[in-house]
Amino acid sequence: MSLFWRIFALNAVVLGTATALLLWAPVTVSVPVLLTEAVILVGGLVVMLVANAALLRLGLAPLGRLTKLMTTVDLLRPGQRLPASGGGEITEVIRTFNAMLERLEHERATSSARALLAQEAERRRIAQELHDEVGQSMTAILLELKRVSDEAPPTLREQLHEVQEITRESLDEVRRLARRLRPGVLDDLGLVSALTSLTEDFATHTGLQVTRRFDADLPVLEPGTELVLYRVAQESMTNVARHADATQVTVALRHTDDHVVLAVTDDGCGVEAPREGAGIRGMRERALLIGGSLDITPAPDSGTRVQLTAPVSRKQL
Repeated sequence: MSLFWRIFALNAVVLGTATALLLWAPVTVSVPVLLTEAVILVGGLVVMLVANAALLRLGLAPLGRLTKLMTTVDLLRPGQRLPASGGGEITEVIRTFNAMLERLEHERATSSARALLAQEAERRRIAQELHDEVGQSMTAILLELKRVSDEAPPTLREQLHEVQEITRESLDEVRRLARRLRPGVLDDLGLVSALTSLTEDFATHTGLQVTRRFDADLPVLEPGTELVLYRVAQESMTNVARHADATQVTVALRHTDDHVVLAVTDDGCGVEAPREGAGIRGMRERALLIGGSLDITPAPDSGTRVQLTAPVSRKQL
């Protein structure tokens, strides 16, 4: 039934009921109208309007649900659909909207995959250049400084040693940046070793206490899944250092059925409704690439928990 005939039928029911009541009810209207008759007529009008409003609200409820979904839908949380059963214009609108959502989710997933793949390729290239070009150049500078320092007079030797230390610290920072851009240990030794290295480096540079809880029976994961888990852990700990005002961080990786669950929990100030900034939305996009889900919730005691649930047997990236 079309929307026009649906509204027409609802109004016809109300008006037909009112007409039947006037025909069969023992009610008459005098001229001039008596007070009791006026009260009865006004009361009947109010009842008729209330009934009409209730029936219209019931008939147009699917449009209300559609409007609410349209204002709250988020393509980073796929699967939000409205039931579309029966026929008529409203059902067709809902079916069309659901199909549009499915198409948009697919297009966003495809474009996000291309963007993240390009990003990872650029990270790999920059990390390689930092390691091969800048790192080797700074190593050569260190060697030359040592040679000059050995041949320099004692009055200059101390200053050259200071320059050596500054250069050595800069070289360590360049290597750390290269590891953050593309962790070679992830490709060479796997996810557990990469997360161990990441947490140790994080604890060293932030002073926070980091606890690791990794299951011993973790399954073999696809390289894309390992990369997403690593990046989510990296971004989560970065957010802890910047915003959480925490003293302790726990990084857990466990295996449940056919999923791997990564959880990063801190004891900081906590969140009630986390602001969806670029970092969080980036983590959600990465989770979608591997068919996973990302949840950000308050920790049981205090602080925040970031949890990524990823399937084991799905191929990605």
